Amino acid sequence: MMDDKSMMDDKSMMDDKSMMDDKSADNSETTTDGGGCLVATATYGSELAPQVQLLREIRSDTLLVNDSGSSFMTGFNQFYYTFSHTIADLQRSNIVFGDAVRNMITPGIYTLGAIMSFADTNNESVVLFGVLSIMALFGIYVVGPIFTVFGAKVLFRNIQSRYRSNELSLVNN
Repeated sequence: MMDDKSMMDDKSMMDDKSMMDDKSADNSETTTDGGGCLVATATYGSELAPQVQLLREIRSDTLLVNDSGSSFMTGFNQFYYTFSHTIADLQRSNIVFGDAVRNMITPGIYTLGAIMSFADTNNESVVLFGVLSIMALFGIYVVGPIFTVFGAKVLFRNIQSRYRSNELSLVNN
């Protein structure tokens, strides 16, 4: 006869195995959908790179363990996979672009890893904080530089047009 403790150990081992099976099903499902961490994999050269593994761990161990994290990942994936294939292809074909993407996403990955290492995955408010952090990091490291480049371009054009108009007024005088 089995005692209660050994039955509980067997049950927890079965639960751990089913959780691992669920995680591997999540990974294979993402992979069969053509997914995975496409941009990070192109950036770091391998699905086995520590940065790519960190992103997968955050997804599987922190975000997908509760409803709010799963909902976030569903919305994020719908958005991410609209452009990630194109970005990954550009990274592979253009070294300068690949370096720029690496410089943009590396600080975000490590910051996110540091934040999420303190997360209690059972607390949905912490997961919400993590999700908001992801969005803020995306804004800082991706949207911010884009607006900076376009803003600098507009500023440069304005300066250039003023300079040309001053040259024309000097020539006419």
